[in-house]
Amino acid sequence: MTDTSTDAAPAPFLTAWFDILDSDEPTRILDLISDDFTLSILFSTGDGNATDFAGDRAALVGYLEQREKGTRTHHLLSATTLGQDELFLGEVRRGGVPEASFVAAGRVDDHGRLQRLLIGRSSEICFT
Repeated sequence: MTDTSTDAAPAPFLTAWFDILDSDEPTRILDLISDDFTLSILFSTGDGNATDFAGDRAALVGYLEQREKGTRTHHLLSATTLGQDELFLGEVRRGGVPEASFVAAGRVDDHGRLQRLLIGRSSEICFT
């Protein structure tokens, strides 16, 4: 995924999250979420349509099941951490070719687990 080590990453949790998502076992991210986890992933492919994967653990499982495992990778452009909140601006690449930009915001609870996740993705804007 990123060229930044997790220890030095300005958003260490989300950096590790996307590393796992890009791995051979992306379902390992399910071990990183809190019991009261909620998410919304707004996924646009640029054709005027968008899909919103919203809800709790079941919504994340549904998102993982429909993903093309191993075809897309997530790359860090910039990130920051503010208290328990991490913000991550990235680029999705398919076969090394930029496909979309995305922004992710996550809140990590006091136990080091992801409690809230909001991701927006669009192929209509490029930050690189």
